Amino acid sequence: MALPPRPVNPPCPFRAMSPQRSGSAGWRAALALSAALAAAPLAGCGVFSAPEQLRGNRADAELLQQLTPGVSSKADVTAVLGSPSATSTFDDREWYYISAMSHTRPARVPAIENQRVVVVRFNDQGIVEGIVQKGEDQMRNVSAVERTTPVPGNDRSLLQALFGNIGRFGPTTTQETVPGANAGSGAPPR
Repeated sequence: MALPPRPVNPPCPFRAMSPQRSGSAGWRAALALSAALAAAPLAGCGVFSAPEQLRGNRADAELLQQLTPGVSSKADVTAVLGSPSATSTFDDREWYYISAMSHTRPARVPAIENQRVVVVRFNDQGIVEGIVQKGEDQMRNVSAVERTTPVPGNDRSLLQALFGNIGRFGPTTTQETVPGANAGSGAPPR
């Protein structure tokens, strides 16, 4: 019985591990890993961004067309637009509908876009006199004042605040003695 001839180089089941291809496979794996790491920071740019949110009471153009100056009343405006975001400070003749679109950006403060203010003016009878729309280009930035109001008193350190009452008050007496009064009589002092 004759044995079959043995192959000189047996086939390797692990071609990727063979010495001829290990350099190119390692290069491909490193390239794929670096591409994945480079794309990771870009993942939050568009796909995972937060949706826009409406803030305030938006008075759209379609809703404003339903209101007619000289005809519509305050009840009509409330039925169409809802309650106002703010009213005039000293009288109830101007209603303000303030709105903005915002979206939260990753690791940042929310971005405000498309701010609008709709001013509805009424006459003395409560009928609409006019409707004015104001956009971002007509608004003014108002900066807050950074001053503080001084408080009367002295500035105390932390230790003074903690131990400030020690020794501040003297011993209290329950009964004062009046010169010339009889202490043993039990009569109240004068």
